[in-house]
Amino acid sequence: MAQAPVIQVNRLSVDRGRRRVIDHVTFNVEAAAFVAVVGPNGAGKTTLLHTLLGLVEPSDGTVRVLGHPPGRDAPRIGYVPQVKTLDRTFPAEVIDLVCSGLTHAWPFWRTQSATEQARAALQTVGAADLATALLSDLSGGELQRVYLARCLVHEPELLLLDEPATGVDATGAADLYELLDRYQADHDATIVMVTHDWNAAYHHATDVLLLDGRCISYGPPQKALGADPLREAFGHVGHAHAMLQGGPPHD
Repeated sequence: MAQAPVIQVNRLSVDRGRRRVIDHVTFNVEAAAFVAVVGPNGAGKTTLLHTLLGLVEPSDGTVRVLGHPPGRDAPRIGYVPQVKTLDRTFPAEVIDLVCSGLTHAWPFWRTQSATEQARAALQTVGAADLATALLSDLSGGELQRVYLARCLVHEPELLLLDEPATGVDATGAADLYELLDRYQADHDATIVMVTHDWNAAYHHATDVLLLDGRCISYGPPQKALGADPLREAFGHVGHAHAMLQGGPPHD
């Protein structure tokens, strides 16, 4: 018996006030896929993730995540937001933030088991030495790694990532994508990642959703990031010239 898609989106529309941000978008994400969501600014990429999380209600259409309406399976989902709402001046240690990923609440005390899981997650993302650092002392790249550790600490089967490489230098970004590849392979995880990094989408994703309010293209990177879809989404092929000559695009 065929396994049901991890994510099913059918004619999804989302309105913000009088503006339609997402317009009749349909796609499925199969188990163990790595989907990159790419598109111009204002294309609805973050709104799409928020809808999958149950943070935004659809105006029309249906969404199923892990077989249920969004918001039902939080323990099975890991999330890295683009905008971090945490007050960086709050006098807390990194390990406290990572532990909060286990309970989705702030840990006013930590069990030994939770502490060990948090340290293991920090080790996974190459940030073991930051465990006792204060959040206020972290660089932007370090904070991204800590949030990724928080996302992975409960070993979710579905990762929803909004620009996870923000603030990370080129070397760190390459390490992060390799880490995601390993996590996916080790856990048969499914990943949906919003990114402006066309190289990452081209080299790491199994499928690309090119979004500009509506679905411009969806499928393998070589097809979804072709000249015609890119021209339709961005108005020109621009920096995609390298891909059109046989290599990956650049942004």
